[in-house]
Amino acid sequence: MPAMQPPVPATVPALPASPRPHSLAALFWAFTQLALQGFGGVLAVVQRELVERRRWLTPEQFIEDLAVAQVLPGPNVINLSMMIGDRYFGLRGALVALAGMLTFPLLIIVAVAVLFAGVSDSVQVQAALRGMSAVAAGLIVATGLKLLPSLKKNVLPAHIQWALIALTFIAIALLRMGLIWVLLGLGGLSAGWAYRLLGKHRTQNGSA
Repeated sequence: MPAMQPPVPATVPALPASPRPHSLAALFWAFTQLALQGFGGVLAVVQRELVERRRWLTPEQFIEDLAVAQVLPGPNVINLSMMIGDRYFGLRGALVALAGMLTFPLLIIVAVAVLFAGVSDSVQVQAALRGMSAVAAGLIVATGLKLLPSLKKNVLPAHIQWALIALTFIAIALLRMGLIWVLLGLGGLSAGWAYRLLGKHRTQNGSA
């Protein structure tokens, strides 16, 4: 009788690698493209491009990174770009992402400033710039609404999250409190609360 052949083990298909920038050049041009689209603010464009289009970040990762970027000194979008660059390429990636955010916008701003100097007193130009502020506010609101579903995975209960959102709005929009005090107060409170809840979850899982 012919010898029995050992069964061939079934191959397990490899999981697809998560999308990421494949080179420093790709990282530079990606952030350059983001910066050149950022009329009235880059945050809405960053969320759409990095989370929805390129999928370099999940919605949860974007919220977590943005929270850290807002606590750090400096513009939050610049901080966010450097954090993403560092995540994929270390210090070189952080510097390349920063260069992508600043190089071409800086050149354009210098050119526009020279041209704008001659028409800055024009009533029509001033009215047009004020009209653009409504679009900028709409972009920020739309980004916030897109990120709301990601809060479902937050460790804080839903009613606590909504209470913190309401208190933050009241403190900034109505009471005109400084951002640093809101971050230290409400931000510190929410971070401490979440840390405590996570500790309880670890204790319960450890004793189970």
